[in-house]
Amino acid sequence: MRAVVIKGKGENKKAPGILQKLFRIYNKVKRTWLATLLFVALPYGAMAQGDPLYLMEAGGTLGLVTYLGDFNANIFRGAQPMGGLVLRRVINPYMHLRLAAFAGKIKGSSQGNGTYYPAYAASPYHFNRRLVDVSVAYEYNFWPYGTGREYRGAKPLTPFIAIGLGGTFVKGKEKNVFTANIPIGVGGKYKVAPRVNLGIEWAMHFSLSDEL
Repeated sequence: MRAVVIKGKGENKKAPGILQKLFRIYNKVKRTWLATLLFVALPYGAMAQGDPLYLMEAGGTLGLVTYLGDFNANIFRGAQPMGGLVLRRVINPYMHLRLAAFAGKIKGSSQGNGTYYPAYAASPYHFNRRLVDVSVAYEYNFWPYGTGREYRGAKPLTPFIAIGLGGTFVKGKEKNVFTANIPIGVGGKYKVAPRVNLGIEWAMHFSLSDEL
């Protein structure tokens, strides 16, 4: 809210008495009207700014994780359960920053991929490893996301895209591997209540190492 003070010239002492009285009455009425206007406007301003905009979100995530590479050519093959935590910082109704961490397993095999590996012809290669992934991503909502009270025009449902940078740690029998990855995803969000959100996302984490 901005306050504006207008300073005028002083009264004319040489003016007739009737004009001075009228000028004093006008000033009195003007001050009363201004005080009433401010008294009425302040509560409405406070109400308009009182609807909370929650800037931090925290929650959990459940889903499936799978490996796609030389030993698994089908994205739906060998999918394993995963779970994790999500922290989100709301920049504005269109843009969010997300910190996510999840744990799960990845599986792969040299058999059944449609590719012949001479080194594993006699003894097929299989792996089943645990992994932990941590990433920071920028989310862009195609529609302003919210209840509509904290931001005019906000909608409780929106599609979004996400891109970021992360790290993956894989624990195997032979050795452990840590590598960076680039997560890219698409999904949707639905605001069930002012402080309850549901989301669904499909993401690819492009590993910068082929030793997973």
